[in-house]
Formats: sequence, C-alpha cells, structure tokens
Amino acid sequence: MRIPVSWLVQHLVEPPEDITPEQLAEAFVRIGLEVESVDTLGPVSGPLVIGRVVEIEELTEFKKPIRFCRVEVGRLGGPSADASDGEQAEDADRPFEGDPNPVVREATGEPDIRGIVCGARNFVEGDLVVVALPGAVLPGDFVISARKTYGRVSDGMICSAKELNLGEDHSGILVLPSGTAAPGADAAKHLELNDSVIELAITPDRGYCFSVRGLAREIACALDLSFRDPAVLELHESDGDAWPVRIEDENACSRFVFRRVTSVDPTAPTPWWLRRRLMLSGIRSISLTVDLTNYIMLEVGQPLHAYDAAKVRGTVVVRKAAAGEKLETLDGQTRTLDPDDIVICDDTGPIGLAGVMGGAKTEIGAKSTDVLIEAASFDSATVGRMVRRHKLPSEAAKRFERVVDPALPAVAAERTAKALAHYAEGSLHRGLTDVGHPQVPAPVTMPLALPDEVAGVRYERGVTARRLQQIGCRVEVGTTTEGTAVVKATPPTWRSDLVQPADLVEEVLRLEGYHTIPSVLPSAPAGRGLTDAQRRRRAVSRAIASAGYVEVLPFPFAGRADWDALNLPADDPRRRTMRLANPLEADRGELVTTLLPGLLDAVVRNVARGHRDVALFHIGQVVRPDEQLAPMPEVSVTQRPSEAQVAALLAALPAQPVHVAAVLAGRRELSGWWGPGRVADWSDAVSLALLVGETAGVELQVSSDDLAPWHPGRCARFTVGGEVVGHAGELHPKVVEALGLPKRACALELNLDALPLTDPRPSPRISAYPPVLLDLALVVDAAVPAADVTEAVRSGAGELIEDVRLFDVYRGEQVGEGRQSLAFSLRFRAVDRTLTVEEATAGRDAAVAAAADRVGAELRS
Repeated sequence: MRIPVSWLVQHLVEPPEDITPEQLAEAFVRIGLEVESVDTLGPVSGPLVIGRVVEIEELTEFKKPIRFCRVEVGRLGGPSADASDGEQAEDADRPFEGDPNPVVREATGEPDIRGIVCGARNFVEGDLVVVALPGAVLPGDFVISARKTYGRVSDGMICSAKELNLGEDHSGILVLPSGTAAPGADAAKHLELNDSVIELAITPDRGYCFSVRGLAREIACALDLSFRDPAVLELHESDGDAWPVRIEDENACSRFVFRRVTSVDPTAPTPWWLRRRLMLSGIRSISLTVDLTNYIMLEVGQPLHAYDAAKVRGTVVVRKAAAGEKLETLDGQTRTLDPDDIVICDDTGPIGLAGVMGGAKTEIGAKSTDVLIEAASFDSATVGRMVRRHKLPSEAAKRFERVVDPALPAVAAERTAKALAHYAEGSLHRGLTDVGHPQVPAPVTMPLALPDEVAGVRYERGVTARRLQQIGCRVEVGTTTEGTAVVKATPPTWRSDLVQPADLVEEVLRLEGYHTIPSVLPSAPAGRGLTDAQRRRRAVSRAIASAGYVEVLPFPFAGRADWDALNLPADDPRRRTMRLANPLEADRGELVTTLLPGLLDAVVRNVARGHRDVALFHIGQVVRPDEQLAPMPEVSVTQRPSEAQVAALLAALPAQPVHVAAVLAGRRELSGWWGPGRVADWSDAVSLALLVGETAGVELQVSSDDLAPWHPGRCARFTVGGEVVGHAGELHPKVVEALGLPKRACALELNLDALPLTDPRPSPRISAYPPVLLDLALVVDAAVPAADVTEAVRSGAGELIEDVRLFDVYRGEQVGEGRQSLAFSLRFRAVDRTLTVEEATAGRDAAVAAAADRVGAELRS
C-alpha cells in the first residue's frame, strides 16, 4: 500500500507541523506495521513551470515521429502567474477535503513562448503541460539546457510523470486538466514535489490498514492525535430502490448497495489533485467515473465498481456461478466460471466476477451517462479462491481477501455518487438499494489487568480502556461477582479480527509500544547435551559426507506418479501414506514413506543441468501409518491436556521413523592422469550401508533380496538381529528409464531408528602382538550367497579370528559348472601372546569344517 504523506496527515487533527516522513514511518513500525520504503518526490531545482501548448509542427523528415512545439511558459514583463495567488472558491458542496478548487488568474503582458522539440504524441494544442526550462535540474541530476536537435533549437523540455518522479508512466507527457493553473505558474508548487510517499506491506490480519482511513487511524493512535474519519457521512433518506437487487447466497454476499447518478457528462476530466494522488498510490488514471471509485477505495478501503446502467438488463442477482458459465472480464479475457465463484448477473447472465473484476458487457465507456455505483461485502475466503483459480489479482480482491468493513458499502457508494454528481455535473437518483444482513462483531470480555500480566508491566490506570477506545471499540468497565475488574469491549465493524481476550491484549501492548516490555530471559536449567540418537545421527551424517556424498534437502511430499515410477506393487505398504489437506502441489499431496523420490528428483535435476556424476544423501523422517489409525481426539486449548489425552494424541499419529538414504549415478571415481576412473555400482551402495552400520556401532548382516525399486539380481538386504533395517543396490532398469536417470544408478535406504543404540565409548581391545595371516579358498554351489559362507567361516574360526575378508570370486571350468570359488583372507591375533602357526592353522581348519557343515563348502586344492 502506497500512501502520499500529504494525504495521510490531512486526516489527522492538528498534526505537528515539523513531523517528517521518516518519523511517520518510525511510528508505523512502532505499532507493528511493516514499512518497505519512504520515497521523496523530486528533487527538482531551477525553473519548472506550467506551460500551454500553442502550436505543434510535425517534423516528417526523420525516421521517427518528432514534433516541434511552441509552448507558452508565462508572460513577459508581468508578474508570475500562480494559481495559489487566486482566491479559494466558497463551495460548501465540495465532496473532498483534498479538493483545492482554486480560481486561476493569468498574468498580464506579452506571452513568453518557447520552442521545444518533443517525441511524445499524447497531447494537442491548448493542453497544459509541465516544462523544465534551461537551468532546471530534474531527478537523477538531469540538467536541462537549450540545445540544437533535429534541426531546431529546443529551449527546454516537456516532462513526463516518470521524469518528475511522480510515477512509473513514461509512455507520454504529463497533461494537466484545463484550468489547473495558468502558464508560467510554479509547477513544483502545483505538483507538490515536496511531498513523500510511504509504502507499507499490509499483512493479511490487518485488512483495515489497506486504506488511508485505516492508516491515518493507526498513526493517530501512535502519535496520540485525534483522527478525522472520512467514512463519517450522513446518508440521504431513500426514496425506493436505485435498482432492483436480489442476493441468492448470503454466505457469499452479506450486503449489496447500489447508488445511481444520471445525466453524467462522460467528457468531464478528473481533477489534477485526484489524479496525482492516484498516481502516487500506483493506480493509473482512466476516466472520472473509474478514478472516483478507485479514489474512494484507497481512501476508506471499500472496493467499488461502476456499471453503465443503460447496459444492465433487469434485476441484478448475486449468486454462485453455474458450471460452464462464461464471462468476459474487463481485461478482454473470456473466463469459464466455477460453481464456487460468486457472480453478479442480470437477465442476460453474468456481468461481473464479484470482488475481483467487472464484466466487459456493462463497462463504463466514452458515452456512459447513466452510472450505477456498486459497493458490497463478499466472503473473503471465496474471493481468495477466485483470484487464484482465475489467476486474476486486483486491488479490490486484495481488500476483500483481508475482510472489508461491512458498514462501509452505503457510505462509500454515497460518497462516490456525490463526487460524480459534483465533478461530472450529474443528477443524484433519489433511490438507494441496500440489501443483506451484515454481521456485527460480538463483545469480548477480559480482566482489566490482563495486558499488565501478559507484558509483565504495570501500566498506568486507564491505559487499557483508552487504547481500546482509540482503535474504535465501545468499552464498558465493571467488576465480576468475585470483585475482579473486567473490561467489555465491543469491536468496531472494521476489526473482525478481535474475537478473544488475547486479541485485545495485543492491541494494548502494540499501541503502548513493544519496546516498553522488558526483555527478561528465563534461566535455563542445566541440560544433558544431545541424546544418543541425536549423536548417532550427526555421526552418520559426518561419516557419509566424509565418504564424498553431498547432503541435500529434497521435496518432502510425493504422489501416485512417484510410487508408479518406483514400480511399487499395488499392495506395497509404502503406498499407504497420509494425504495433506492443503498440498503445495496438487499432484504431490502425500507424505513420503521413503526418501528415494525426493533424492531421485535431485539427481534428475543435476543431470539435466550437466552434472552427471552425483552422490547425494539425506537423513529425514518418513511416515509409516498402520492400516487402521486411531481417531484424532479433540483437545481443548484452554488448558493443558491430561496424560490420557496426550497418549490418545500420540496413538492417533502415524509412525515417523528417521531414515538415511543415498543415491549414486555416473562415475564414483573420476578419470584423469591417474587412470580411467570407475563407474558407481551396487557395491558402492552396499559399502555405504556397511559404513552407516559401522558408524552406528552395529554390524549389519547382508543377504540378497528382491524388492522394488532395486534390480532383483543386484539388491542387498540388511538385517540386525533378524529384523530387516534396509536395502541397497542397483535400481531396476524400468525405474531408471521411467525417471530419466543415468544407467546403472544405485541407491540405498536404511531405517536409522531401527538400529539399536550402542554405547559409543566401549573399551577397545588392542593387541600389541603380531597377527597370523592365512588365505582360504572354498568351493560352494553358485546359488549360495557369499555372506552365508563368510558368516560360517567367521563363526567356525573361533575367538582368535580378528577379521575375515572376501577378496576373490571365481566361476569357471576349474571349479565346475554351477560352482564358484570364494577366496578369503583370515587374520588371527591373540591379546595376551604371540600366536603360533599351529594355533592359527587349527582355527582355519575349524572354519573349513564349519563352512562344510553349514553351506556344503569344500576346500579348494
């Protein structure tokens, strides 16, 4: 919301004369509003005057259209003309306090006419323009001088609004309405270039601040000044309806007002002072009727819309749209309406998208002389959905989304109608249409000392009642039967957000100033540091990162397409998840049961951007709901829940274990002068899983498995104590193709919470005696997993075995068809002595015997 300072202070009673825009901005911040910028107009120095275009000569000999203009910039030998020297017109019917309504007097003497070259074409002979004469300095240190260009001497410059820092429009020259001032008048004074504009970011809970009325009230509270409310207006007695209206859905529209003005002069110009305020507020001037509706909206916060009454047919009906109905809006787009849309219709169908944008069918045009002014109250949530559905934001919708004062429609319509009748010499229709039943805020009662207790500050007597009255509440102070002083506050119609005692407390505290509340930090009890689970998670994260993997934060939601891409069976428990009520993306509205979808998305994005060798990991929670979850209990927020209620809440939540997952694609070892490099394969994923287990102090048992999305022949299952804790290996080719991953991409996922917590500080067994190293080659059936053979060797070797490592696998004629040879390196060591070869050999023979007994292994000769 942009607001000129001159417009803001106009609604304050006796504002300090020396108050600066920066002080106003500080006051806004002090009471909780966010100020984005304070922009000062200009600066402009030197001769900047009002000019009248006397003659225009078209220069056709150049490639682009150029005009040589003769502009009257004052009178020679006479006093300087200035509209401010004129008397103020005595006009009791002026509808706005901002209307200066001056009498323009021109100086006597010969006209001072300058020749100026200009490329703009939006002005004609007789128009009033702003001229910077030689010696003037415009914003940006742009110095004006007389110079020869296009074969003529240009003795000055005709200015646009952007060049004067009045707005962003640079498409044409700034043309002032006739009668604004006399040629030669001080333009800086008439344009009020000493003004400033404050821009604020209005949060959704402060919709009443989306107007000059609301902001002026807030600044009056901050500075303890009186406030002049522009919405205080005596309404005329109605003489029937201005136009027949029927509301079919009062939940969508609680109030609808029509005011009518006839015999309007469609050529009447918008007064300069009004155009200027619109321009500084960021709204483009269109026509007098539309400008007035925009001005009143900015001033009091009530969006309005003007209809050409000659184009409206029959009774106006406010209802929900029928499926498939169409409406051409003012932007020229034909929109297909949704049954949730609120529409304004006549006998021909929809003529407006309520609260968002009017229809082209009843648009105010260059010949509109009979005008209907609409002011209404629409449901904020529905308007918000309409804006997003049709991708059609508007100034009106911004205000309706934040809730508009339901008492404003009649006042705003009356104010607009009177202004239109005044400036366009129209006639006010005696009728007034006002239908609907707007809700009024309910009173809120709270202990009088509650703000003091919340802030920990003893405020002066009467502060609570005074502050609540300042924001518009009707306040009654009394006592309860127990003798406690209470305040009963009835919020004003524009503060629908005040519904509970905490809301009233917030108003008192922010107006008194948050800076007055002492910052006292409670003393924290001595803690015990990180939990064992937290320490393990950090250790695992560091270990994986040290192994060359990059941690990422993938998107935490998935959808049916993700489960299909992973080739999960229809009955796979990973498809059973929880759906979000309001997802960020419609096609990804489910909580993840596995970390792989988000990680694989990250790989795809990296590959698409040319980074094909990736190793990513993530540690995070997943959701694993049971088939039947307990219902979520309703718990009051007025008191602490009981132990039984807490237990019921926890029982209604799904399991949310912490998983660790990683994905590899491309080369694991890059090529270079040191060698050809190596492509990542399933063994890297298995090795990383074993590293996670080692870091967690747990030995993972490895065996083969067949589980989507992994390749059936290259999938490892990890167990601890017989419980499956995860899988790793190469992804299935169908999954790789469906997701667009590099070939032979690998992945792993472990349930970190399923790993038992171990003492991270055991006493290490370190032997100072030398080991005995022996090799062992066993022949087994090719279908026997190497992990089973390794386990048999380890268990049979006895207590002296320190390490068993598989270093070779051979399949060929020497061992026979369907057979394989597994070669192991055994390391024996004792902690109290040097082992003999005989002791180590006995251990090796015991290992061979155990392998023969368990897996049918034979010692390879």
